[in-house]
Amino acid sequence: TARSHAMPTEIGVAAVDTLSEALKAVRMTSALILNAEFSAPWGVTTDPAIVMPLLAPDAERLVMYHLVIEGEAHVQIAGAPAVSLMPGDIVIIPHGDVHIFSYGSPPRLLDLTDDVFSNASDLSLATHGGGGEMTRFVCGYFGCERRADRLFLAGLPQVIKVNIRGDAAGRWLEDSMRHLASEVGDTRPGNRVLLSKMAETLFIEALRRYMEQLTPEQTGWLAAAKDPVVGRALALLHRDPRHPWTAVELAAQAGASRSVIAERFAHLLGESPLGYLARWRMQLAARLLESTHSTMIQVAAEVGYESETAFSRAFSRDRAF
Repeated sequence: TARSHAMPTEIGVAAVDTLSEALKAVRMTSALILNAEFSAPWGVTTDPAIVMPLLAPDAERLVMYHLVIEGEAHVQIAGAPAVSLMPGDIVIIPHGDVHIFSYGSPPRLLDLTDDVFSNASDLSLATHGGGGEMTRFVCGYFGCERRADRLFLAGLPQVIKVNIRGDAAGRWLEDSMRHLASEVGDTRPGNRVLLSKMAETLFIEALRRYMEQLTPEQTGWLAAAKDPVVGRALALLHRDPRHPWTAVELAAQAGASRSVIAERFAHLLGESPLGYLARWRMQLAARLLESTHSTMIQVAAEVGYESETAFSRAFSRDRAF
C-alpha cells in the first residue's frame, strides 16, 4: 500500500518541468558521430539496431538524428513518404527504424557502420558524393533505456522534423554546432564530453520544439505533458510520487473534474491517472535500484510504498510488462 504523506502544496503547471523529470529518470548516452560535407548525389543508410552495439552498447534504445547546416537532404523510411529537409532542420528517428538519408539519386548507398562513420566520434570531416550541390550536416544519437518507450518516446511518429532557425536559442545552438564541426580533430581535454553534451542538448531542444508544435488532436506522452489538464496532473504526480494520491484528490489539485481527467488521460496516454502513477513510481524505483546502494525497503519508501511486499509485487508486475 502507498504510505501516508503530507499534502503537497498546490502548484502551477510551470512549477515542475515534467519533461526534465522524465529525462532524469532514464539513463542516457549521446554523441555526435558524423560531420559531413557531401556533394550530390549522395546517400547514407543505417539500421540503428545494428549500429547500437557499436555506438552505445549499454543502451536498449537508439534514437538517431541529423541536422542539416547547409544545402538540402531527404530522409526515407520504408513504406512512408520521404521527408524533405532544408538548412536548420533536425530530423529524428525516434523508434530505431532503418532509414536512408540522401540527396539526389546515388549509384549506391553508404552504410553508417562503415569505418569512416563509426570512427568519426571526434567530428572529423567526412566527404563523399558525386561532385554536385553541397550538403553539410551533422549526425548524432541518443541512447537510452527501454523505459523511455513509456515516457517521452511514447506516441511519437516514425519521423520528427523541426527547425531550429528563427530564434536566438536556435541560432546559438546551430552556431555552437558549426563551431564544434569546425574544430576538426580537437584533442583538448574534455572535448569528447563536450560533444556528448551538445548531442544531448540538440536532441532535447528538438523534442521541446516538437512539443510546442503539437496540435490538440495529437496523442502521446509529450502531448499529454502539454495538455492544460493532464499536464497539470502530471506535474503534481511527478513532483510528489510518494504521496498517496486518490483520483478525487488529484482532480481537486489539478482543478478539473475527476471524469474530465480520467477521459483526458485515457485519450492521450491510454491509461488512468493512478495507473500512470504506478508506472512512474516503478520508473523511479528502477533508477534508484540501478544507481544507488539503497535497499529494497528504502526504495519502496522513497517511491511511496510502506510495505516491501506490496512494492516487490508491483515492481515484478511492471518488469513483466
